[in-house]
Amino acid sequence: MATRTEGTRRPAQPASPATPKTSRGSAGVDFGMLEHAIKKAQQHLLGLQSQEGYWVGELEADASVAAGYIPLMHFMQVSIDPARRDRIVSYVKSKQGPDGSWSTYYGGPGDLSVTVQAYFALKLAGVSAEEPLMQRAREFVVAHGGLTRANVFTKIWLALFGQYPWRGCPSLPPEIILMPNWLYFNIYEFASWSRATIVALMVVATSRPVCPVPEHGGVSELYTEPEGHRDYSLGQAKGLFNWRNFFLFMDSAFKTWDRSPLKPGRGIALRKAARWIMEHQEADGSWAGIMLPWIYSLIALKCLGYPLAHPAVARGMKGLDDFIIEDGKGFRLQPATSPVWDTAWAVIALNESALASDDTSLVRAARWLLRKEIRVRGDWRVKNSKTEPGCWSFEFENNLYPDIDDTAVVPRALLRVQLPDREEAAKAQAIDRGLRCTLSMQSNDGGWAAFDLNNNKKFLAHIPFADFMSPLDPTCPDVTAHVLELLADMNVKGAPMSKALSYLQRSEEPDGAWYGRWGVNYVYGTGLALSSLAAAGQDLKQESMRKAVDWLVSHQNQDGGWGETCHTYDDPGCRGTGPSTASQTAWALLGLAAAGEGARPAVERGVRFLLTAQQADGSWAEDAYTGTGFPGAFYLRYDLYRMYFPLMALARCRRSLKGVSG
Repeated sequence: MATRTEGTRRPAQPASPATPKTSRGSAGVDFGMLEHAIKKAQQHLLGLQSQEGYWVGELEADASVAAGYIPLMHFMQVSIDPARRDRIVSYVKSKQGPDGSWSTYYGGPGDLSVTVQAYFALKLAGVSAEEPLMQRAREFVVAHGGLTRANVFTKIWLALFGQYPWRGCPSLPPEIILMPNWLYFNIYEFASWSRATIVALMVVATSRPVCPVPEHGGVSELYTEPEGHRDYSLGQAKGLFNWRNFFLFMDSAFKTWDRSPLKPGRGIALRKAARWIMEHQEADGSWAGIMLPWIYSLIALKCLGYPLAHPAVARGMKGLDDFIIEDGKGFRLQPATSPVWDTAWAVIALNESALASDDTSLVRAARWLLRKEIRVRGDWRVKNSKTEPGCWSFEFENNLYPDIDDTAVVPRALLRVQLPDREEAAKAQAIDRGLRCTLSMQSNDGGWAAFDLNNNKKFLAHIPFADFMSPLDPTCPDVTAHVLELLADMNVKGAPMSKALSYLQRSEEPDGAWYGRWGVNYVYGTGLALSSLAAAGQDLKQESMRKAVDWLVSHQNQDGGWGETCHTYDDPGCRGTGPSTASQTAWALLGLAAAGEGARPAVERGVRFLLTAQQADGSWAEDAYTGTGFPGAFYLRYDLYRMYFPLMALARCRRSLKGVSG
């Protein structure tokens, strides 16, 4: 049973006052430069706050997301303004690599599926296949096996437009939705993002719609085999019994079932799926606040005969506009928005860098965060029915899928803000609800996942859709670390804390690093684990923390920074390697500072990297994708990671280095 010492919530540590420019710590850091850098970063970040009180940075994904807007509008029979179409085309072209491909992340290798989707969208927009960039793209696709080697979601996308046969796509009978929640297999055993997408795909895969494209929009030239010799199977069975073979067998059985003239329950299942889709639409028109289930839910409703004028469809189409960014860089469609996440971290960073807890900017942010508290039950209630709602989601609107990361970080931000007396009681109640909700989501292994409780049926990792969309939401060190920091701030003792500590110790890898599920990657996981273990009062001299410190120090770049590419999800042997970035340098410094490493030359070098890399306006430039959507397949660039994490790291290192200098 958890216990909490009342009245002992840990206040934010104020930074030390500025020292003269000539003052240097034993590590050789010019504190005058450090103070100036912190002040500039503060001012820049404050200048990005909205009038309503929140912060939100662009969430950038690979080019297929922006490119996908063109086929989606074609399927929904909505015309695109020619000027907008040209901006989309220009943006997608600008992201093509020298070898003709498009990548899943900045600076990454070409990806077959992303390249196919970008090529198809450009052709549909009227770009000639004879243009040199299209020829290079076609050569890349053919050299990498052609359309039959693309991932499942790319094949489904092309099937919608008659460019790939539906028989080559996985079957997904809608009858699955009729399975009760208490069965070992039901839709609530899928991760939240998978569940919302799969229910929509039940309708789409059953309807098998084909939206014709103009002759110039076809992509038959991307096949490497002639018609009649193409392998449309989902793969060949290997070995005897295994889960992969099981799902291949089930797909064959489902296809046989679909060909049967008698399918009792099919109508009931489709009606239930339609009702589920309608019930899960958010106020802003989205589904789950993210693009993948949103797009397929719109397509599913069209398959079911809902017209564009229907309120749900109209709301869904209109809501897309709020996820679009159009500026000098071109047209981008964001896969999600991150205002709650960005605001919470901005508040923490500003307060830790000595902005007063009652500063008007922080007060406005806290009030906005309190208004975003979710007090209704979402899908998490299926496995956690007794907990009172009191949580936060990532986006502006997402009542049904609040996440544990935000629900852990927002209360930590609120603790650092002093509201007028009449509002403090309501703030304290919201914090306590968030804590209780977070504790109730601790999985049996002691860790926390991103959205659900005990979402760990490992056999689902072998479904055909798993080559792109992670079907499970297992516990992970980075979310667990964020929860541990909340427990430490709230002085929670007892079983939840000890189980979480045990989980983190078990999940440390032999070389001392921790895996990062939602940030790239081992630098993220390791820095977070060190910070949380130190916050929880663990002995800084214990072997696990020493190994983690040594791992971080050994992976520091020559320029003093840290960097790691998304490739480490495909090849863990490359962990901790990549060009230095501001956000990843900050994560490493936060871990080292928490572990009491202020005397290490590595800390000085890391601080000097951030000081040198800071731009005149107080920001840091960062093109790298350091956020993770689906490991190995889908990555993100959080634009504000380059701001609030370096600011926080400099503030904490300022305290650490001043302690060293005496």
